[in-house]
Amino acid sequence: MSAPAALDEPSPSARPVSRGAEASLRAVDWWGFPALLKERDPKRYRPKQLDDRLRRERTRTEVRLLVEARRLRVRTPIVYDVDVERLRIILEELPGPTLKQLIEDPATSAESLVAAVRAFGVALGRLHAGGIAHGDLTSSNVLFPDGPEHAPAFLDLSMGTRSPGVEELGIDLHLVEEDLKALSPRAPALIRAFHTGYGEGHPGGAKDVRARAKQIRGRVRYA
Repeated sequence: MSAPAALDEPSPSARPVSRGAEASLRAVDWWGFPALLKERDPKRYRPKQLDDRLRRERTRTEVRLLVEARRLRVRTPIVYDVDVERLRIILEELPGPTLKQLIEDPATSAESLVAAVRAFGVALGRLHAGGIAHGDLTSSNVLFPDGPEHAPAFLDLSMGTRSPGVEELGIDLHLVEEDLKALSPRAPALIRAFHTGYGEGHPGGAKDVRARAKQIRGRVRYA
């Protein structure tokens, strides 16, 4: 069994997985487990002191919310290790397609897709009921490790909020609705399934959050 990847010096064999606006991911071996090394890249257009503070805060936020979400029975990648000073995290590498991939795959049946979106709604409802907003919720940040018939996992909570107001929760819902509309001609049915699941996951507050999402949609439309 190989030694874990050092957080300060990634192995030369680390395989690049993706590079987003905020961070890059590389596949590494962590004590024999497939893992991802996430590094938050510096932004040269920001003053260094501000950039360092923002990246450090987002690293801490992501780790904290990933752990707290699991306590709410919402699946997220396990955090294996973290180096806040170097802004690096070692995360469990989860298999499976993203929601976006399921929607775009012609082999995904209508029944499976509706079930997946409903399960997504349940998971987000639990997250919201537990006092966490995702903050950057797109179909690319929702993964189905065990297939579309099972519970999803949420990725990248670095823009999330603890103890959010109804506005932050409504923004999450608005982003989901707009994403589904952009990706699928079956969006109305998918949105209904999503809201059904969301109500199951957040029975005490779904009505208010949906009403706020509707307000946000109106503000965006007429801005």
